[in-house]
Amino acid sequence: MSFTGLHAAGIAAQPSCDGPRHLAPRPHRRLTRGGLATVPIVLVSSIAISLNLVTPAQAAQPVRRVDKVKSGTAEALGTLRATVRPQSHTAPTRLAVTTAAAPRTYTVVNGDTVTAIASRFGLSTAGVLALNGLSWKSLIFPGQTLVLTETAAAPAPAPVASSIAKYTVVSGDTISHIAAAHGLSVRAVLSANGLSSSSLIFPGQSITLPTAVAAAMVPVSATVAAPAPVPAPVAPAGITPLTAEMRNNAAIIVSVGRRIGVSEYGLIIALAAAMQESGLRNLDHGDRDSLGLFQQRSSTGWGTPQQIMDPVQASLAFFGGPSNPNAGRTRGLLDIPGWTSMTVTQAAQAVQISAYPNAYAAWEASARVWLTQLG
Repeated sequence: MSFTGLHAAGIAAQPSCDGPRHLAPRPHRRLTRGGLATVPIVLVSSIAISLNLVTPAQAAQPVRRVDKVKSGTAEALGTLRATVRPQSHTAPTRLAVTTAAAPRTYTVVNGDTVTAIASRFGLSTAGVLALNGLSWKSLIFPGQTLVLTETAAAPAPAPVASSIAKYTVVSGDTISHIAAAHGLSVRAVLSANGLSSSSLIFPGQSITLPTAVAAAMVPVSATVAAPAPVPAPVAPAGITPLTAEMRNNAAIIVSVGRRIGVSEYGLIIALAAAMQESGLRNLDHGDRDSLGLFQQRSSTGWGTPQQIMDPVQASLAFFGGPSNPNAGRTRGLLDIPGWTSMTVTQAAQAVQISAYPNAYAAWEASARVWLTQLG
């Protein structure tokens, strides 16, 4: 083999101080790319380095594998660059949780809870409970109307302060009783609280009295002096004043009782009972089929609805005795043994059989004053 051939094979001729010397030819084999393909990977790397095909630094660098682009177009290359280019990290965008705007009132449906209602409209459970005079142990029921937001009062030039704006229900209360105690109609109280005649109220519930709202809306002129109003009769402290409707019904009860010989104590009992049951109003509605001044029920023998709605007939049925129109079916005051020695609330309860047996006592003082006023 010639020197040129040795140099081409990568074997350098070594000079000698003794002069040129023929070197014994070394067997060799040219390594082609095809040959390298059949050599194990580790050996290929060593050979590649020895033949200066790559440098050690190049061999040490990891090779990142990139999927081949099927198309050689510029668009494909752009796609490839976008794929391998590190993306900038941006803070994740939080999805806003939206809640429905809270209405003024909400009607309870089956399955509702105060907590679920408050959460639905972005309100606090404690706030909803407070607005409706409820406690954490209170129950709600389908058809009940809950107040969710307070209505901002319209500005007035000079609002008139009212001593009564809300009333907290106590055991034994009814809407008719509350309305009568504050000189209001049952319909006005029901409407002011979003209630119907079949709605239930319970101790601790807060009831809005429409008189306070109406008073706050009456502007007072600062330039024109209003004529002095005629003073209304003032009831003694703690005594509920009689409206015209209440006075008319109370007069009927007293007249019927005196006609059949009922004592004044019996009349006081009857007036207290009627006030507790209906607010001395001849109501055409009540609990279940209860009607009239004493909320008597036709289903328990007190007469037909038409008879119960007659104040005279209802009064006769309450007093009972020889003039009892339901003799043998219902028992009136005069039919109760020892009623004269009972308290007002005990005697009234003996006739009415109420779920709130002690509620009648609240009206004894007023009934005594009414009887004096009626003469």
